[in-house]
Amino acid sequence: MAQGDKFQYLEETGEVLVAYINSSQLEKLRLVKHEHQALFDHRIETKKIVTQILKDVAEIEEREGQALMDMEEEKTRQERELESLGVQLRQATAKSQMTDSELQFLQRELESLRNTEHELETLQTEVEEDTTEVIPSAIFVAQLYYLITKIKWEYDTQPNILKGVHYGADLATPINTDTSTRSRSDVSDQLWGFVSTEW
Repeated sequence: MAQGDKFQYLEETGEVLVAYINSSQLEKLRLVKHEHQALFDHRIETKKIVTQILKDVAEIEEREGQALMDMEEEKTRQERELESLGVQLRQATAKSQMTDSELQFLQRELESLRNTEHELETLQTEVEEDTTEVIPSAIFVAQLYYLITKIKWEYDTQPNILKGVHYGADLATPINTDTSTRSRSDVSDQLWGFVSTEW
């Protein structure tokens, strides 16, 4: 409503009131007063309702804001927990891979031991079966020494040079000894030092 319209409305209302007063129509005045009071009471009641609604809205906004903050905190906590679980998973995966590698290594070692055992059994069987045959003693001794000492000799060396490789559990060690500069006892001790004492 424009400013001029408001003044016109007030003016018309004022004229109606003056006309009521001048006509001395008390009943109509009472009716107008009663309507005016009812309008005023309605305005007060509406104001109370609106105030209560605004309070309720503020409380709801506060509750929702707190709930949102709680959800953000929970989300942050879950993200930290998820990150921690990711670290644990990576560690467990690495440990599992190491365990798998160790298992494969042990399986290869076991297979190697089984093969060695099989070779020994085969050799023993051959020896038992071939007792009537002539076995070249140098080859037999060399095979037996290899199975016991895990040393492979090179045979195409000078007579005073012992040359070969010891295949230990962890690594291979080359052997190159000049027997002309050392006593037979020292050479024997050196070679027996390669033999494992674990049975």
